[in-house]
Amino acid sequence: MTDTLLILNAGSSSVKFQLFECSDALPRLATGSVTGIGTNPVLAAARDGTESKIKVALPPGETQKAAVRRILDWVESLNANWKIIGVAHRFVHGGLEFFEPTLIDSNVFHRLKKLIPLALLHQPHHLAGVGVITRILPLVPQIACFDTAFHAHHEEKFTNYAVPQEITDKGVRRYGFHGLSYAFIAQTLKREYPDIARGKVVVAHLGNGSSLCAIKNGQGIDTTMGMTVLDGLPMGTRTGSIDPGAVFYIIRELGMTPDEVEQIFYHRSGLKGMSGVSNDVKTLLESDNPRAKYALDYFCTYIAKNIASMAVSLGGIDALVFTGGIGENAAPVRESVMKYLSFMNIPRMLVIPTNEERYMAEQARRILGGKERCRKTG
Repeated sequence: MTDTLLILNAGSSSVKFQLFECSDALPRLATGSVTGIGTNPVLAAARDGTESKIKVALPPGETQKAAVRRILDWVESLNANWKIIGVAHRFVHGGLEFFEPTLIDSNVFHRLKKLIPLALLHQPHHLAGVGVITRILPLVPQIACFDTAFHAHHEEKFTNYAVPQEITDKGVRRYGFHGLSYAFIAQTLKREYPDIARGKVVVAHLGNGSSLCAIKNGQGIDTTMGMTVLDGLPMGTRTGSIDPGAVFYIIRELGMTPDEVEQIFYHRSGLKGMSGVSNDVKTLLESDNPRAKYALDYFCTYIAKNIASMAVSLGGIDALVFTGGIGENAAPVRESVMKYLSFMNIPRMLVIPTNEERYMAEQARRILGGKERCRKTG
């Protein structure tokens, strides 16, 4: 019997997973996802090193809860002599309570529910995944890993908004996100580029959700996302930073409800809204539509502007690291950003693939007792 760790990442329209052997090297055993939840859900999964793959359409009414069950059923169907001894969940928001990976018990679960208003599009789905595992594998420990944790120790001037203290005290502040990705990159730099890791680094996590993080000597200093994942850089379908007065205007003068504005800002803006074509960078790069070109130029310009801002927070910049789906794969985006930054002295530019799931597996293994609990048996 092989002890394994299941890593779950439940989002607003998908549930992604990876399964790792719980041993020193943490080799990955399987990976997959249920995507298109709410529209046309599809389960795609593969066992590493074999031809065992599946890609099947699922019923239109599939939910995140049902997706987690599908994943567990597929893993069991492999008859691979695997035993899940721990499940780690990505949680977007840890609020002001959770600063490191945490074992989930009823008390922690209740506290995580209270954070739902801070991450309406994500937190309920993370909690739903926990509920499914509790019902199906009630004796298996579960660990919450937080995207906000890497940013939890920023200086006050990088976390507060310029609002009255009583508003800040009610949780209206900058939390930052993509922390699991930044933690993995910081760890990779320390291992593979120790000279860079000791310096001042800006990491650009660019994907459908995008942000930057300023890291000094391996510690997070500043980041572009704020209280929610809507803030900062323009993204695939999200606005990024926008004048709060524009929100008041849209509600008062254009007659939209807060829910309608939220829908536009989260799902119909960014690259998709500006281009009128797509939020997919590959599609935009291949398009002859001038609005596609405009959207990409806007995206790259604001990435560069914000990198300069992160350099101010750091007091300089020794290296720029690109990661995330766009950062890793879209060379024209990287080249455009670097062109806009040509006036700055950036000694090193690196592309490092992120792996949030592996970082979560490492944290879960540590919490569960390392070698004493996670070992290959049977």
